[in-house]
Amino acid sequence: MFDFSGTLFRLEQNESWVAHLKDSDGVPLDLEAQAELMRRMTAPTGKVVELSEEYQYAWENRDLDPALHEKIYIEVLRKSGLPRLDQAKALYDRLIDPDEWTPYPDTEAALKSSAGKGLKVGVLSNIAFDIRPAFADHGFDQYVDSFVLSFEVGAIKPDPAVFHALLDQLGVPAEETLMVGDSDEADGGARALGCAFALVDPLPTNERPDGLLAALRTHGVL
Repeated sequence: MFDFSGTLFRLEQNESWVAHLKDSDGVPLDLEAQAELMRRMTAPTGKVVELSEEYQYAWENRDLDPALHEKIYIEVLRKSGLPRLDQAKALYDRLIDPDEWTPYPDTEAALKSSAGKGLKVGVLSNIAFDIRPAFADHGFDQYVDSFVLSFEVGAIKPDPAVFHALLDQLGVPAEETLMVGDSDEADGGARALGCAFALVDPLPTNERPDGLLAALRTHGVL
């Protein structure tokens, strides 16, 4: 089982997205502020800004409902120095566009090698939009047996229910399954079911050439 964001794919910072962005004073965002925006848009867990009770609920449930997902990320961007709705919406639209996500250099090899050994391969993501097109665009979908997305099944990692959903679809026991992900808190929840777990670092794609393959080798998958 593989996580999506920070594991198989990453939303890379693209200068064309953020170069024109300005803060409330009309000053262009510096490189540090641009990088922080991207971090906040892709953080798998934790609180990235202070939120009211209404928005805290949206944050905690963002991966269960596309409407809540948009609501909270527009608010996060507003509180992160993007007061203009048009700018925040444009950046948010990049976030949920599967074509904007970049695969890690060894994503294809990890998926293809696993499938080639006759192993069942699943992708399990806390997310509120369909990521399947990202795999299809690169031809990776042929190596994936099942996708379980939180907004489609009504449960988010580390809830055991979402892991059970994928294990049931794959038809494999937890004790014979490896979960690979970038969040010990969320993805590591698979250990409660008896799965092995491999943690990868969600570095920029050009800084992590073989993290997936290394994780699979360490756990005897390859």
